[in-house]
Amino acid sequence: MEKDDSINVLGSALVACSHDPLTGFFRDGACNTCAQDEGSHTVCAVMTEEFLAYSKYVGNDLSTPRPEFRFKGLKPGDSWCLCAGRFLQAADEGCAPKVHLEGTHQRALDIVPLEVLQKHSVKVN
Repeated sequence: MEKDDSINVLGSALVACSHDPLTGFFRDGACNTCAQDEGSHTVCAVMTEEFLAYSKYVGNDLSTPRPEFRFKGLKPGDSWCLCAGRFLQAADEGCAPKVHLEGTHQRALDIVPLEVLQKHSVKVN
């Protein structure tokens, strides 16, 4: 699998989203993507309690630990490379997580308008 260029939605170099928990389609800590990433795991989302509850409700439980996959479960404040479609769905429902624009891959713009991402943006250190 060949990674797409590591460019964020602002047109600059993609920065890491999270190494703890380790995230990304390639599990490299960044929201890198490629043609095989059918879910477009491109939005660097900062989890909120509201979003985690919503995600569980719609069938993608991100908060429950899954040791068999070495997954501790996410908690509010954790960053995670979220599927762009799930982010847009949550935004439409009024419960989108926060977004780290510098860590969000430009391919997210194929699904989510920049204005929507900006509306939910937060600075991450």
